[in-house]
Amino acid sequence: MNRRRLPLSLRRHAVSWERQRPTWQEARPGLIAGGLKRAQARPSGNWYVLGASHALRGDGKLARTVAGQEVVVWRGPDGRLVGGPGICPHLGAPLRDSPVRCGTLVCHWHGLALDGGPYAGWSPLPVHDDGVLVWVRLDAVGGEEPLDAPVVPRRPEPARALTAVYTGVGVCEPEDVVANRLDPWHGAWFHPYSFVDLTVVDAPGGPAGAAGGSAGDGPDALTVDVSFKVAGRLVVPVRAVFTAPEPRTVVMHITEGEGAGSVVETHATPLGADGAGRPRTAVVEAVVAASHRPGFAAARRAAPLLRPLVRAAAGRLWRDDLAYAERRWQLRSTGRFPG
Repeated sequence: MNRRRLPLSLRRHAVSWERQRPTWQEARPGLIAGGLKRAQARPSGNWYVLGASHALRGDGKLARTVAGQEVVVWRGPDGRLVGGPGICPHLGAPLRDSPVRCGTLVCHWHGLALDGGPYAGWSPLPVHDDGVLVWVRLDAVGGEEPLDAPVVPRRPEPARALTAVYTGVGVCEPEDVVANRLDPWHGAWFHPYSFVDLTVVDAPGGPAGAAGGSAGDGPDALTVDVSFKVAGRLVVPVRAVFTAPEPRTVVMHITEGEGAGSVVETHATPLGADGAGRPRTAVVEAVVAASHRPGFAAARRAAPLLRPLVRAAAGRLWRDDLAYAERRWQLRSTGRFPG
């Protein structure tokens, strides 16, 4: 498919939404639950995604509450990534509201200055910038054996990729987000504005899945053929493989078709309870797009214009998918979830 002059195809046997092939029998609850359970058993090393690396340019900072712990991250005087608790050790000011000046975080209540090193009871936390996303390690929260670095999925080379990061928040737990991503069967039914002709060609427990997956990504790989809608009957067909490398991450690799090698990473970060005591989870989704087409270099140069469009497309999908995740949590928390 990559050798086509144009990536577009014309759907010759298009059917209406209600006449497409039902997928509910293939989307077995036990299969999804099994994939989720195995993902939860994989090590994360206590690393949690905070947000996009590009937020830390200049005097930028990232501040988020992770599992009830306030965290703030910025670049120190030498440009090195630093971070720690988001509570000022003096009188508890919220450091998320404090500015960074020349690599120093200055508390806006009384002017206590932090350069990222231990000071006045404020202790730094391990942080990591993988070039697309920023992570923080919270050993007291995760409770696992710490890892020196997070489990970062395989990606295209940054020099030939276009990246965009979307963040949304829902009333659910990380497992509800991961379960949503481990259910590709809902795609063409729940997102008909984006996906058509979706077929899961390999899944754990299937004839090929039992042998390790058609894409060589292990026995938990979900391999999907799907077409992205462009306009009318024009579509872009691809093959994608979904894997869960750690408990709070699901990755979609485009393995065939337009954009082969591109990656969409979905990371679920627990935030803590809202005012009603309900759990809140941040979805941080990184799109790392690549293409061997000559025109893609121009697309990368236009990245500042394209990123908002990519984020808007992700946001439309996640309005639906967060509703899925929130509904799943709602039913689980009240003992009404099927099965």
